[in-house]
Amino acid sequence: MRVGFNPHKDKVQEASDYWHQVIIPVYIPNQEAYFKDSFAILKLCLESLCATVHEKTFITIVNNGSEKIVADYLDLLLKENKIQELIHTENIGKLNAILKGFAGHNIELVTISDADVLFLANWQRETYQVFESFPKAGSVSPCPNSRLLKYYTANILFDKLFSKSLYFKNVKNPKALKYFAKSIGNSSLFNSWNLSKYLTVKHKGVLAVVGGGHFVSTYKSSILKKQNYSFSPFKLGGESESEILDLPVAFNGYWRLSTADNYAFHMGNTLEEWMLTTVEGLKENNLTCDIVPLLTKMESNAFMNWFKIKVFSRLLFKKSIWRLFLRYKGLTKEEASFY
Repeated sequence: MRVGFNPHKDKVQEASDYWHQVIIPVYIPNQEAYFKDSFAILKLCLESLCATVHEKTFITIVNNGSEKIVADYLDLLLKENKIQELIHTENIGKLNAILKGFAGHNIELVTISDADVLFLANWQRETYQVFESFPKAGSVSPCPNSRLLKYYTANILFDKLFSKSLYFKNVKNPKALKYFAKSIGNSSLFNSWNLSKYLTVKHKGVLAVVGGGHFVSTYKSSILKKQNYSFSPFKLGGESESEILDLPVAFNGYWRLSTADNYAFHMGNTLEEWMLTTVEGLKENNLTCDIVPLLTKMESNAFMNWFKIKVFSRLLFKKSIWRLFLRYKGLTKEEASFY
């Protein structure tokens, strides 16, 4: 039997003060074998995040079936107001955990990150600068990767094919690329040419790198809201991340970009001394940020989006044409043959 009237019925939800959400799914079932250092690395990840974000950042952690000691640690962070939202669930898969963290919010920017990312000072500021300078930016990674210039970027290459603003530049931080390669257990990932030059685009005096990964990236949330996915059948991998995080950016006419310098590290699953030193060197910034970045909303032609990604890319990425393109955009004949 119901008695009385719920005072909240039909009342409009108040607008959130937050305008940047960070979602991190966490799965640490034990501290053995592959997961031996994962809890220590998670702590470094969250310490670095808390030390580098401004006060309008809403941090959502999805505990995706981790062991009790991890769950208790996350409960403590919530109690201490270091994070704003904590969701406990059994292991429902990485992408489903992300979708759960995204649901129920209306925040303009959302960063989706793995739980082994070490955030560096100014990563938000540099990310916002790219969004403001490039109206078509749909996702921005703080970790440039010279090998991702062909990963759902054909729309950028089409739009700027004959523009001098699209050009190869010297890599600002080759050491960071080497760290990334080591973190994924593939120290030979980047050849000498990948470490020396990357494809960039410039607008309003701001330089961005073409392409970006998804182990940490910031999205215009309006793009993610447009997709029809509410469930991924994969625990991890498969086509889940490309279908849910990468494709929607390109197929809605937006660009996948990265900052020109490196503002985060991928730590992997092995704790190293430099990680501890780096986090210790981060100072609590207590950033205030009352001005929301100006994010441009745009309409795009669905057919042209499809044409750029599916048709133009097949033509451009043919070996002979691709090498001509690379030389046209600033590489030497030798560099183009190995890039």
